[in-house]
Amino acid sequence: HCLSVRAVCRREIDGDRGHGYSWKITLLRNYWKSKVKQAWLSGKYSNIPSQNSLPEKSMYPMDADTWGEILEAELER
Repeated sequence: HCLSVRAVCRREIDGDRGHGYSWKITLLRNYWKSKVKQAWLSGKYSNIPSQNSLPEKSMYPMDADTWGEILEAELER
């Protein structure tokens, strides 16, 4: 599971592992983040009419670098 999460959240996984977190804790810290980030990167939320149209699980606390990656993907579409 950690490897599939790492495919989406490489920087986050590598950072947690570098800080000494176990694979289990790393997975727990990043699993839902990877799901939400993958949905954003795939364009699932590209053409929404308003924030009220976003599903409940479309947001997750992410750092500025992660949102920067999502913004870059949106600008490339």
